[in-house]
Amino acid sequence: MIYVLDRAKVTFGLNALIGKKESMTEKGLWVGDWDSQNARDLIDYTVSKGYQIDSYEFGNELCGFGVAARISAEQYGKDVIQLKNLVKELYPDPNTQPKVIGPGGFYDEEWFITFLQVTGDDPNLIQKIQDPFYLSQIAQTFRDVSKNIDKFAPWSAPWVSEAGGAYNSGGKDVSRTFADGFWYLDQLGMTSTFNHKVYCRQAFIGGNYAMLNTTTFIPNPDYYSALLWHRLMGSRVLRVNQDVLPYLRVYSHCAKQKPGISILFINLSGDKSFDVTLTNDENFYVDGLNSEFKGFEKREEYHLTPKDGNIQSDVVLLNGTPLELRNLEIPEMNPQLVDASTPISVAAHSIVYVTIRDFHAPACA
Repeated sequence: MIYVLDRAKVTFGLNALIGKKESMTEKGLWVGDWDSQNARDLIDYTVSKGYQIDSYEFGNELCGFGVAARISAEQYGKDVIQLKNLVKELYPDPNTQPKVIGPGGFYDEEWFITFLQVTGDDPNLIQKIQDPFYLSQIAQTFRDVSKNIDKFAPWSAPWVSEAGGAYNSGGKDVSRTFADGFWYLDQLGMTSTFNHKVYCRQAFIGGNYAMLNTTTFIPNPDYYSALLWHRLMGSRVLRVNQDVLPYLRVYSHCAKQKPGISILFINLSGDKSFDVTLTNDENFYVDGLNSEFKGFEKREEYHLTPKDGNIQSDVVLLNGTPLELRNLEIPEMNPQLVDASTPISVAAHSIVYVTIRDFHAPACA
């Protein structure tokens, strides 16, 4: 089935404005200490029922300039400490203690992060997500977040908690199509590179950016590409240096199922395919410019392409076969086995996962 309820993780969003009032001198700024009684009552109830709660998120979109309301960084920090102490009190066992999440919102350098995504229904969105230079603009933000956390809060880790690719329910005729995978998988690869631990997609159902069709509940292309990421890409990230060809994005992780490595190729070009040759020193070479990748028998390849070559199609093909539900079940997603001594062919406007089982990278030991 598409999902199993008993594997769901529950996160509660808590109202961070209880006990506060809007400033008389600064519109939109809410001041005063947080009243935690409502949160205490909720947490007490979940504990008494034995419910397993993954995390509590403190407020939503209150940082920086906020949306409808905002809280100063200093006050928000005090309130988060209060919530953390409350969680520690009511969950004394560290092994079962839910996480405290925050802030969820825009990143401002003076507050926490500058991350404003207000493009709306951009008529140029389809071109932008095929533009490697546009996709790379966000890299500095992820880098800055990781740097600041390492410097000031090394005990914590950054999350991307609400990412849909386009503000206001996603980009019509883009977010639910194959083309969105160029942006989405690039984000997964990029955030992993900068040590972000969780990436939450907005949304599973709802809006133009849903993983499932909001009417039929049939998976959109991003569902299948995310499922392959989940199955193939492990948590340990391998460094990839590929600066020669900007339209070929490459990310590599230790394989989810050891041994081996998994590699993700994203070809943003609509008219150029690439033949990639690997060498045993973990460098990438293109168009056969280096010796073959010897000593390996077969590799597993998953080629994702859009139906009829139309990147705005909502049907995705795996190794040439449409991925379609069968009796409401997700179809099998088996790889094709390819002679490992041959180059990896990455077709124009395609996404390719490759797993090499007998590649023993030292970082994956």
